[in-house]
Amino acid sequence: MAESAEAVRTGHLARCLCGGQRFDLAWTYDTPPEGETRFPDLDGRYHREVWRCTACGHHLIDPGVELEELYTGGYAEATYGDRMRETFERITALPPEKSDNHGRVKRITAFAEEWLWVPDAEGRRPRALDVGSGLAVFPWALAGEGWSVTALDPDPRQAELARTLACVPTVCADFMTADGLGKFDLITLNKVLEHVPDPTMMLTRTTSLLEVGGMVYIEVPDGEAAAEDGPGREEFFIEHLHAFSLTSVGLMIASSGLAALRVERLREPSGKYTIVAFCGLPDLPNRDEERRALRVLVHERPATAQAAAWLDLDEPDRSAPA
Repeated sequence: MAESAEAVRTGHLARCLCGGQRFDLAWTYDTPPEGETRFPDLDGRYHREVWRCTACGHHLIDPGVELEELYTGGYAEATYGDRMRETFERITALPPEKSDNHGRVKRITAFAEEWLWVPDAEGRRPRALDVGSGLAVFPWALAGEGWSVTALDPDPRQAELARTLACVPTVCADFMTADGLGKFDLITLNKVLEHVPDPTMMLTRTTSLLEVGGMVYIEVPDGEAAAEDGPGREEFFIEHLHAFSLTSVGLMIASSGLAALRVERLREPSGKYTIVAFCGLPDLPNRDEERRALRVLVHERPATAQAAAWLDLDEPDRSAPA
């Protein structure tokens, strides 16, 4: 059961994406939950807290350690070790009904057929940038659907994986500071925004890289749905700083200068609770007015279904089969 608590917070814990500063303490962890990556460097000093925003239902996660320490200490090594290639081959061999990635590619290609204007009369293939490509399973699959895909990852090992296994152009860099990337019809942030202190800032960065008529696709952990199953869910694992709500996703999109084209929650074949969103760059006359309206929405604490309807979000029946 969550308990109310007040504490001095800094960094991403000081304020929610909605601007709220009141939180309930949802859970504390003194040992890693089952399934979480074990980081040897944390032996003897493991302590984490998960806080829930009372305004919008977004979860802020205090990992108890700077995530840079985990990543520089070998996040990919701890997560996949020498099995990165083996894991790539195993995932790409999954049957469609058991593959999260298959569903992801199917969603994007179906939406792109309605939204994007490319390929054009000259036969130009649509250009995609996958930010945080990881094992590069997604860039590989999207390239197979006819896209011109560039993979971007700050980890040299994973960037090399994209080059050698996914066989796509690869940039090894920090997305926030990378230069000369060009323009893209599609920018994807698959399970990336939950890892950064300021996801709104990262999403805002995409707006300068979109072609006219382009779109951004995001996937984030659904903390609202996961919380109903309790603290052992992977949506709250140590490498995550955020677990989102439908309302916090809507606010993040609006604050970034994008507009939501479609937002929905789903249960993936792997069992993950996920919120997915397609965003675009509409010609809105008054972004400030829209943001004020969204903030009124979140601080009035409407029911989730009401919030989804106001934001024109899809709120499928959670009791339906995955």
